[in-house]
Amino acid sequence: MKQAARKLSYAIAFAALMVAPAGAQDVKAGDLVISQAWSRATPGGAKVAGGYLNIENKGAAADRLIGGSADVAGKFEVHEMAVKDGVMTMRPLDKGLVIEPGKTVKLAPGGYHLMLMDLKGPLKQGDKVPVTLEFEKAGKVKVSFDVQGVGAQAPAGAGHSGGHDIKHAPGHSGMKK
Repeated sequence: MKQAARKLSYAIAFAALMVAPAGAQDVKAGDLVISQAWSRATPGGAKVAGGYLNIENKGAAADRLIGGSADVAGKFEVHEMAVKDGVMTMRPLDKGLVIEPGKTVKLAPGGYHLMLMDLKGPLKQGDKVPVTLEFEKAGKVKVSFDVQGVGAQAPAGAGHSGGHDIKHAPGHSGMKK
């Protein structure tokens, strides 16, 4: 009986490892919790890469992601991708991205994302790429992107295509004027 119980506990532990998301740990910075930081592998010679993550604001005041840096890139920007009248546009958010209190903003393919430009070398699947995010209130926060395959739509174990929870009226970027 003990042997059967032991085998069952091993099987349960193994199953838990198989379904647990493989990826970066949550990073707490003030009232913000940053999770599921990831990027895609890039082909040799590529000069740009996207960075994706979730930012949850557990506080009572808004904060703003205003930029960042990465040793692997010459330039780091916060971007928004949107489709208007059937035309896809991508633009930097010069004033940053607001994270309202009690909300989670998901930076994912096809929406808000980070751009790493002037790459100094390719990002390879399985790598961990350290980056520093800069917030208006929380300050500088170090996270690591887990590099997924070239065509990945979400971090390993997430099982969805991402997006962002915050919906805006047409023409509204979520920025306070």
